[in-house]
Amino acid sequence: MDPTTDIAAGTEAAADPRAALEALRAEIAKAVVGQDPAVTGLVVALLCRGHVLLEGVPGVAKTLLVRALASALELDTKRVQFTPDLMPSDVTGSLVYDTRTAEFSFQPGPVFTNLLLADEINRTPPKTQSSLLEAMEERQVTVDGTPRPLPEPFLVAATQNPVEYEGTYPLPEAQLDRFLLKLTVPLPSRQDEIDVLTRHASGFNPRDLRAAGIRPVAGPADLEAARAAVAGTTVSPEITAYVVDICRATRESPSLTMGVSPRGATALLSTARAWAWLTGRDYVIPDDVKALALPTLRHRVQLRPEAEMEGVTADSVIDAVLAHVPVPR
Repeated sequence: MDPTTDIAAGTEAAADPRAALEALRAEIAKAVVGQDPAVTGLVVALLCRGHVLLEGVPGVAKTLLVRALASALELDTKRVQFTPDLMPSDVTGSLVYDTRTAEFSFQPGPVFTNLLLADEINRTPPKTQSSLLEAMEERQVTVDGTPRPLPEPFLVAATQNPVEYEGTYPLPEAQLDRFLLKLTVPLPSRQDEIDVLTRHASGFNPRDLRAAGIRPVAGPADLEAARAAVAGTTVSPEITAYVVDICRATRESPSLTMGVSPRGATALLSTARAWAWLTGRDYVIPDDVKALALPTLRHRVQLRPEAEMEGVTADSVIDAVLAHVPVPR
């Protein structure tokens, strides 16, 4: 198959794309216990054509979550384990010399997929990390001067471990800003963990999603119809001003060396519109902005070292901003 063509195309849209996307939660729950906020965040990112940074300790089902989403949405997915010796061409692909034809041919890398799971992205040097920048922003890969478009839809779900920093390369701010959302994947509650073990004791195999009963409940056509509906969601001037005021307030926070950029403000407006549509409205209200403020903005601010030493977090700063900025009536 030509890597420049859509990998998952040709399915007809359901009569109600919102209902189709809402069915994802129930379908993914067959494999992943809990983690509804992460599932919703991934759907919001797909609706906004954005990318997601998943942060959580090993073993909380980050990989399984992405695989289950791809199966329920009938999308192609590939996984890359990022390591210190990974080269950019291992991600994007490279030109390979064919001795039979005496010509170079392009061999596409794993980035030519719908959902790319970039596992432990902070374990590879900046040069390899940057190989994803063009793919994430331009949705294409340029090799030997030739741009090659990526499939549609295309989403990068990158993971990183929040507690182990030895041998890692922190993502630079410019790359962090390319992620639409930063989602935290917490440890499960006691009851959820009991449910996980009960499933495994009953024979659940996380490597066999078909056996777990996961079936496609939506497809690329549903996603495209949903995106068109989101684009028609009304945003009042008061809501636009509210988003701007929140982002400007982060730039004035004494706890931060860097606040949210205009790109971050645009991202917050986009995610709020997607969330409003998912909840059944064709207009945005302040609660939509508040609901998506943390995952959209937490990775776009930079704490002062002295504030970090005092236990201040990006989430606490954004919460304080939300409490301070006047809410439009």
